[in-house]
Amino acid sequence: MNLLKKSNTRKQTQGDMINKKQFEELVVQAISELPEYFRKKMENVTIHIEEFPSEGILKDLGHKSPYSLLGLYQGVPVTRRGIHYRNVMPDRITIFRKPILNKNKNPQAIKDDIKRVVLHEVGHYFGLSEHELYVIEREHFNRTR
Repeated sequence: MNLLKKSNTRKQTQGDMINKKQFEELVVQAISELPEYFRKKMENVTIHIEEFPSEGILKDLGHKSPYSLLGLYQGVPVTRRGIHYRNVMPDRITIFRKPILNKNKNPQAIKDDIKRVVLHEVGHYFGLSEHELYVIEREHFNRTR
């Protein structure tokens, strides 16, 4: 008599390793680990977690795969705000859960990638370019691995 059910024999996926609540906790942890100077300077910005980017966002950014975008900053970077920048909707940072889970093979890699993506998108909030963020990420994340 076979007591194994098919659902018990399937291969563990990244989604099984990190559920939605745990993913959210890792994002909150990544934010709390940002240098205090930057956390204190962040205002009028919201952080969201979504499963995937929308088709519209993918199209606007020229991405074909919903797995190709891990995070997104939408707003006016601090460095571009003038004296008339007020009474505006909050900027938005979105972290895409499924692409991050799909990219990484274990919980520690997921945690590290969440930290990297949060740092990257917060960097855009502060006006850093892709090149500047690449340099920061290379220095920080290659050193810690």
